[in-house]
Amino acid sequence: MGKLEGKRIAILTEDGFEQIELTSPKEALEEAGAQVDIISPKENTVRSKKGDDWDQDYPVDINLSEAQVTNYDGLLIPGGVINPDKLRVNDKALSFVREFFSAGKPVAAICHGPQVLIDAEVVEGRKITSVAAIKKDLINAQALWEDSEVVTDQGLVTSRTPDDLPAFNRKIVEEFAEGKHDGQHT
Repeated sequence: MGKLEGKRIAILTEDGFEQIELTSPKEALEEAGAQVDIISPKENTVRSKKGDDWDQDYPVDINLSEAQVTNYDGLLIPGGVINPDKLRVNDKALSFVREFFSAGKPVAAICHGPQVLIDAEVVEGRKITSVAAIKKDLINAQALWEDSEVVTDQGLVTSRTPDDLPAFNRKIVEEFAEGKHDGQHT
């Protein structure tokens, strides 16, 4: 039996996510026993990028308009440049993210993914890391940014780039297995 047996994890994404930042954590979560759903404002499929090139389509399991935070034990936000940029201006996506924090449920974001957390207004005073390109954005949002392969703060797990995926994947399995964190808040 895996550490995440009986857990259900949401991956919130739009078109333009960095492929490996969705597929690698998803595989790690599933190998640990979790059911993982891709949730998106888009219908049917979302398209990945590999670097600068558009790549594969992935099926959307649940449309964001129908997704309920109460059905999930944790949230993952992959990076890429386009994905977080689309999500951070979507009020339903921001509300969905805030609900995980309000419920004390673990949330993970990698690369540019923390941009969504800025607009959800959940980073102030939180230890966090990201790709260097958004370091200043996080600092301006009053996050406590640090340059580490993985940073955890009361159920919030962040990493910088695909190079950090092994550490990120281990930490998200651990944090999602722990469940609710009293220190997780909006």
